[in-house]
Amino acid sequence: MPDGLGARLREARLKQGMSLRSVAQSLGVSASLISQVEIGKTQPSVSTLYAMANHLGVSLDELVGMQPAPVAPDEAPVSMFGHTGPALPDVQRGAENPVIEMENGVRWERLAAGAGGPVDALLVTYEPGASSSVEGKLMRHAGTEYAYLLEGELTLHIDFDTHVLGPGDSLQFDSVRPHLYSNRGSVPAKGVWFVFGRRQQNLAMRDAPQGESGAPEGAPGSAVDVLRQMDGLGA
Repeated sequence: MPDGLGARLREARLKQGMSLRSVAQSLGVSASLISQVEIGKTQPSVSTLYAMANHLGVSLDELVGMQPAPVAPDEAPVSMFGHTGPALPDVQRGAENPVIEMENGVRWERLAAGAGGPVDALLVTYEPGASSSVEGKLMRHAGTEYAYLLEGELTLHIDFDTHVLGPGDSLQFDSVRPHLYSNRGSVPAKGVWFVFGRRQQNLAMRDAPQGESGAPEGAPGSAVDVLRQMDGLGA
């Protein structure tokens, strides 16, 4: 499998038979930006990564290079959420956390949640001045977000409200509500995020009938539409 976030996004695009131009037009960005992300010259923002992953039907597991191990149906465990899938790992060492570095100082570390499991578990860091959208646009996606701030200060903009979170503060909300994270402080903000329910929509997008453009039928025509429908990676 290709190494690096951009290479995995490119592989997903080629598997879907999509051109750089068609993806760029669907997301409302330039083909040059998509190309630079794919070759590793530019890191995407959180919102851009959400939009690309949703449009291409790529899971967080695949973005960090994880693949579910094959499990026989009679051996597949059922979680408390009713999910049937491969067994979850008991322990994942910190040095083994898959990492995604994004534009503007945002870092995701994939925690032990099991490839193909029902929840995205992340250790998220926002450097001073970092934001989930460089353009300052609020985003929305499928799933429910739960988070606990460990250190620093993080500002959550959700709907028309603004909340400043400090160590020990926690949050939960339906991720279809427009939201944006930003670090207005002078030290990194770090917390643990769990996003439940976004994977099912990602699989549905991947399995959807293909339109003439190579994108799923009814695919959004702009970045705003994508962010409204994306299955996102949460934080």
